[in-house]
Amino acid sequence: MQIEDLIELAKRVQAQQAEAQTVEVKAAHRRCPSKLRDTLSSFSNQNSGGILLFGLDENEHFAAVGVYDLQDLQKKVTEQCNQMQPPVRALFTTAEYEGVWICSAEIPSIAYAERPCYYIGAGIQNGSYVRVGDADRHMTDYEIYCFEAYRNHMHDDERVIERATIGFLDKDLLNAFLTERRISRPQFAQMNDTQAMEMLSITRNGVPTIAGLLNFCVYPQGFLPELGITGIVVPGTEIGDTADSGARFLDNKRMEGTIANMFSEAMAFCMRNMKTATIIDPETGKRCDKTEYPVSAIREAVLNALIHRDYSIYTEGTPIQIDFFSDRLEIHSPGSLYGRMSVEDLGFAHPDARNPVLAVITESLTDAEHRYSGIPTMRRAMQEAGLPAPVFINRQNEFVVVLYNHPAEPENPVITSHTADKTAALLQFCRTPRTRKEIADFLGIGTVYHANKRYIQPLVEQGRLKLSIPDKPSSRKQTYTTDV
Repeated sequence: MQIEDLIELAKRVQAQQAEAQTVEVKAAHRRCPSKLRDTLSSFSNQNSGGILLFGLDENEHFAAVGVYDLQDLQKKVTEQCNQMQPPVRALFTTAEYEGVWICSAEIPSIAYAERPCYYIGAGIQNGSYVRVGDADRHMTDYEIYCFEAYRNHMHDDERVIERATIGFLDKDLLNAFLTERRISRPQFAQMNDTQAMEMLSITRNGVPTIAGLLNFCVYPQGFLPELGITGIVVPGTEIGDTADSGARFLDNKRMEGTIANMFSEAMAFCMRNMKTATIIDPETGKRCDKTEYPVSAIREAVLNALIHRDYSIYTEGTPIQIDFFSDRLEIHSPGSLYGRMSVEDLGFAHPDARNPVLAVITESLTDAEHRYSGIPTMRRAMQEAGLPAPVFINRQNEFVVVLYNHPAEPENPVITSHTADKTAALLQFCRTPRTRKEIADFLGIGTVYHANKRYIQPLVEQGRLKLSIPDKPSSRKQTYTTDV
């Protein structure tokens, strides 16, 4: 960082009156802050790294108060950096600003395979942090496990299920698969069935793996009850909306069996619940049926969920979800994106394989193309249908694909007539200042994210809801009110 950059950063923090995802402000005008480890960990564990800015006081509206001793500050910060595993290598910059000296410590991101960075004194479970907005939050056991699994090349599709035996596998299906392998890979002809199943990771020491059960078991959910798919059709735009009859769901189905069975059932469920328009070519008179969503886009989204979901013990109690709403289709896959992949990389970079064994077997049994073509196919299919590009959402414990069925881009949804009653009730409710969580609960919406996107932000942009802290729109203390 150049001196000019440090001064510009200080000005920006003062203007915004807020810290950020990559900026943490510490006063340090009396002494070096003694507990920087939370932020050192969280900055090191995010791809963008972060900057510790010393010399502004958040409690005094980020006024420039300077640092007590530039040399001693850098020494003590470095000592705390060396208490991390792996050690953090901070890069310091100092500058004179508003008559005092300020200092920045740039904290670089560490390689994904070395994460999580944690405070040695607390251990990996208690000393690992992740940055959320302007706060540092303890990593969950699942988040730590994800890093460790990647670093140690652990693949949960090869995890054995001790209760299972080979006797629970469908012999005909298994024999057909092994025969196909022997034909396409002549070297397999030299192995007996037991050797072949071990080499293909269908079994480990004679015990079926998750990949083996999900592809060949007569009824996999007998051992893994929640490794299935649930499908619902909601008569509205949010969970909790009801039809005129009072029904919460217009269709509700659980899909089980092998991956091939679940895929077939899921596609049948989607086809049954999509609107289909019949178009007659005025010149040829030829009939063409156009589905509400491109079938190829749904196919890829469902296959991706089945093949690339997290099959660890942390998520094996969560099924894949297919949720139809009046304006969109959502496919929820348990587990966040694997390894170094980010949402921005999807379709452009080859991902690390989370379930390589399961992917290879499923490719043969479902005609899935294990060629990293799913995301580009979805994007192309939606574009050709004149619909918005698919939206990909990567959360702490799930990955979501959202397909919209209307041509307008969804970034700034408009409050339409079918939500008018809710809007009026919400404005009345907000005559008393309300938090985002209170608004979501009032609307009966399961997540603050959807309440904010669908109702709060449009009303703020229209000037019908006002922020209690307008200078800090993302503040955790933010409330919303109206004068109506």
